[in-house]
Amino acid sequence: MWDLTDLFPTPESWAVEYDSTKAAADMLAAFKGSLGTSANAMMNALNAISQVNKRASRLFTYASLMSDEDLSVARNQERKQQAGALMTLINERTSWLAPEILGVGAEKVKAFQAEESGLATRHSFFLDNTLRASAHTLGLEAEGVLAAAGDVLQQPDFIYGQLANNDLPYPSVTLADGTAVTLDQSAYEKYRQAPNRADRKLVFDAFWGAWKKYESTDGAVLTAQIMGDVFVAKARKYRNALSAALFPDNMPETVYRTLVGEANKGLPTLHRYFSLRKRLLGINGDLHYYDVYPTMFPNGVTPKFDVAQSERLTLAALAPYGEEYLDLLRQGFAGKWTDAHPRPHKASGAYMNGSAYDVHPYLLLNHNDDYQSLSTLAHEWGHAVHTMLTTKNQPYEKANYSTFIAESASIANEMLLDDYMVAHAKTREEKLYYLGEGLESIRGTFFRQVMFAEFELSIHEEIERGRPLSGARLTDIYCSLLRKYHGEAEGFMKIDPAYCIEWAFVPHFFFDFYVYQYATSMAGAAEFTDRIAREGRPATERFLDMLRAGGSEYPYDLYKRAGIDIASPAPYQALIARMNRIMDEIEKLAPR
Repeated sequence: MWDLTDLFPTPESWAVEYDSTKAAADMLAAFKGSLGTSANAMMNALNAISQVNKRASRLFTYASLMSDEDLSVARNQERKQQAGALMTLINERTSWLAPEILGVGAEKVKAFQAEESGLATRHSFFLDNTLRASAHTLGLEAEGVLAAAGDVLQQPDFIYGQLANNDLPYPSVTLADGTAVTLDQSAYEKYRQAPNRADRKLVFDAFWGAWKKYESTDGAVLTAQIMGDVFVAKARKYRNALSAALFPDNMPETVYRTLVGEANKGLPTLHRYFSLRKRLLGINGDLHYYDVYPTMFPNGVTPKFDVAQSERLTLAALAPYGEEYLDLLRQGFAGKWTDAHPRPHKASGAYMNGSAYDVHPYLLLNHNDDYQSLSTLAHEWGHAVHTMLTTKNQPYEKANYSTFIAESASIANEMLLDDYMVAHAKTREEKLYYLGEGLESIRGTFFRQVMFAEFELSIHEEIERGRPLSGARLTDIYCSLLRKYHGEAEGFMKIDPAYCIEWAFVPHFFFDFYVYQYATSMAGAAEFTDRIAREGRPATERFLDMLRAGGSEYPYDLYKRAGIDIASPAPYQALIARMNRIMDEIEKLAPR
């Protein structure tokens, strides 16, 4: 278990700090009208706002982590809601900020930055970004209304989380060996890999049958989220919700559309993978969706790794990064920063929370002692060390790095780990297993996430065109994409309509246009790891410099500085070529 006393000694101390921070937030409106009077006045205002935001982030981190420890504890949910309301209050009390900066004007802001070094070092990126957003910044009254709507716009995500993690009655099944299993999310992710095909079908039928019962409710909740995204985009005068989502990162829309286009061009490679999977599993007749997750080598090895072993292997695999990186990793492993094991009412999945700038990161895992858990551990610690490198090199105001960069930091770890495991495999069977895992990673993190991204774009465009959405309509849209990506028309896989409710299981759809970053970042990570292998230390330093930069520049520019244009087809084509190379190697080693 993690130790949250590094954040606050007790819930009571959290409450005291909450009251103090709320009082400080209420005072922020006093700075309104002062920004243009002098460089020092602007500096004082921005410092005060920054300090309140930092304190509020620490409060929210504690509340969120406490909530995820046990989602059945009502007080923990209430505390998280309080923390979210505080963030909304801060947005309300500072809704005047961007309009006032724009009113001061770019010329005067630049002059103030030349006069006051703190504005140039700590706040320069924020100021430049605010000036860039002039066309999408509203008047004082309208900005205040949008800020006040923050609590309402967060509710679909909160409702989904409560339903998915606590309230939905997960089914129980008995597997072929007599094992009785309650299929919560962690158990589903474990037992969908079952070597027994009948067990896999049983797990899919039961799990997705439970979700199907809530199709209408899930559809209403996700539709509310999409409507909120479209509402904010229209209010801020963006062309569409996609443009609004990409604007904060200054991300060219060509990145998103090139990603989807190149993935569609690469579907023959994905379909080759399904043919290989069918042959290796020895399946006669149709390959089904429930055949995607088990190892392709059922008569091979099934390695097991406890948390301590996972940490040791992660350290060994990431040795190419050098001692600074490894020292930070060792520091994290030695601390009580992780809640590692699944249990009833604990939040599912895995994440790193590094939002408390003055405190170390925290990690939630649901470690099942398998290779996927090892890979997830390496992934999440990639986020954690990224956070540590950023806070070591950037002030708080430039520490909020983009997900676009964050996922490169973590997926690169997965790739280095898999390369390490392949290289150190003691038998042909072990090597095949890890090659298969590397192949599955590309399927899951590239093609699957692009399918999600295409779905997300489609459902936003439905609302933008004035068309209604419902749970059934969402299922139809998702089903058509499942069939396209999995090659049903070409005979590669049969998609059971009962499994098309899968969209309701994906929490990332409540963070508008979030998932595409996994796929783009995987292409970038593949390029980085290849260059590290070829060039050694110079390539490593370019990669680490990108992590050290935190949020001091736009992510697309950071990538280009490191030598990769993520808007071009090349990175995606290179990743698809890597997938074909892995399959070539498997076909050489695997018996026919």
